[in-house]
Amino acid sequence: MKKNIAIIMGGYSSEYQISLKSGSVVHQYLDHSKFNTYPIHIFKDKWVYVDDNDKEYPVNRHDFSVQRGEEVLVFDCVFNAIHGSPGEDGFMQAYFELLQIPQTSCGNYQAALTFNKRDLLSVLRPYGIKSATSYYLNQGDPVDPQAIVKQVGLPCFVKANKAGSSFGITKVYEQKELLPAIDRAYKEDDEIIIEAFLDGTEVSVGVIKYKGETKVLPITEIVSENDFFDFEAKYQGKSQEITPARITPIQRKKVAQVAQRAYDILKMSGYSRSEFIFVGDEPYMLEMNTTPGLTAESILPEQARVAGIGLSELFESAIDEALREIK
Repeated sequence: MKKNIAIIMGGYSSEYQISLKSGSVVHQYLDHSKFNTYPIHIFKDKWVYVDDNDKEYPVNRHDFSVQRGEEVLVFDCVFNAIHGSPGEDGFMQAYFELLQIPQTSCGNYQAALTFNKRDLLSVLRPYGIKSATSYYLNQGDPVDPQAIVKQVGLPCFVKANKAGSSFGITKVYEQKELLPAIDRAYKEDDEIIIEAFLDGTEVSVGVIKYKGETKVLPITEIVSENDFFDFEAKYQGKSQEITPARITPIQRKKVAQVAQRAYDILKMSGYSRSEFIFVGDEPYMLEMNTTPGLTAESILPEQARVAGIGLSELFESAIDEALREIK
């Protein structure tokens, strides 16, 4: 008997359009001989199932069911394709955990932790996982540009602490650029992380649960045409994403070990895609994404393809793992 799969997409953040694209790809590629798939758009003002004719049916948030005419749709599993809040920061995970509905991403604690760059790196640092020197600000804190430069040096990166797709990030070269960069970051979040610039090769490492095992996917090298891997580079063709990465065997071994170690330390499930920069042969972690982009051109699906895993197989495996975990 076919399983009913709700594919949640959209969300409350600046990443909602990217999420809609990811969710549409999941809807397209899941094997429809095995699954009935239902695109669910999650926005602040509405949660709706959108059918193939663009007709909307409200979601009953009490039990995550949908009334479609005389039929009440209930779901065997939720495929989470929401980038940013509330799909990547723990809220949807906690909601489905309370309803006892399996979902494909990590648990609510892991999602909340990894979505907070400052907390993630602080938790992993005692385990020997390296990260850049950083300086933290919360909205309303006094800003001392001299103290920031003394701590992290120049150039540096000013980032919104809880945002994805490089929204709210600026590379700062001069002290006078700090205040505008901080203002920009505060448009995305009320917490900021300012990090020292690391000069080295940037790579992205996908780690997934696949057929019951933790699997590190082939590593992707990021070569941005812009000054760094910003929104244009990620989504508007201003970068090369080379899989497998042109790195040395020792670099490949080290970064794969660190990415899997972080996944295991955090007791992750579902997909993760972690970003690193090499300083010599040592990988320094930048962040971990737990709902990475899922279009055919996105990094994690390309890594899976190089590993011999097609989109249909990749997405089906996530559902199989979610159903296995709840048993």
